[in-house]
Amino acid sequence: MSAAARLRAVVTGLIAFAAAEEELLLASAAPDIAEAGDERRWAAVPTIAHNTEFKAQQAERITSVLAGCAPPAFGEIDHRSPAVYGRYAARTAVAVAGETRQVTASLLDGVVALGDDDLVDPSRHRWLNGRPLWLQIIVRGFWHPTGHVADYYLRHGRPGQAVALQQHTLATTRYLDAPNQVAGMAAYSLACAEAVAGSTDDAARTLAEAIALNPDVRANADRDPDLEPLRGSGQLAAILTR
Repeated sequence: MSAAARLRAVVTGLIAFAAAEEELLLASAAPDIAEAGDERRWAAVPTIAHNTEFKAQQAERITSVLAGCAPPAFGEIDHRSPAVYGRYAARTAVAVAGETRQVTASLLDGVVALGDDDLVDPSRHRWLNGRPLWLQIIVRGFWHPTGHVADYYLRHGRPGQAVALQQHTLATTRYLDAPNQVAGMAAYSLACAEAVAGSTDDAARTLAEAIALNPDVRANADRDPDLEPLRGSGQLAAILTR
């Protein structure tokens, strides 16, 4: 199997994993679907609506690549904005469930349609700014959505489920033999979940592993509020100065 084919399989598997976790969240939250949420504690439907929008933007980028043109620029999202939250919260559960399935299918189809060079060579498109397209797809189709699903569990009194999800996420990157860069991102998310859940020693060990796998996450760790328990104990500073 070529390197590009192997990456395509990894990307496909990770997108499918994240989509399954989104379906599980919608199903498990169904009895509480009318539960009030806000920008500090997102409900299930707005969470999945936000994930879906980000995946749709990535699918649009792939469509642009296939058409031979540059994609539109997408702005940053302020997750603590009441207006942003309200826009997602206005969606119905049925509409969000249907849209997320459609968008996931579109994203998967786009991954299949991409040429090998477009998938792996960042120099082919200036707007990638040196970042390979396969990694960008993983960020929006896997790392971002699983992070928000885990955050839902953390903010809704289910820290054990958040940690279990992120353990499964990391295990999936290993099962698929994903590049260390991706495994490091997954380990970083697990460390954040462990820290918020109160397992600071586990979080410290996992964070050190994440940085070893993907040194780029070091910059995130220095400012991430989820790692405040490690910051307060001095463990974070010890890890970042190694």
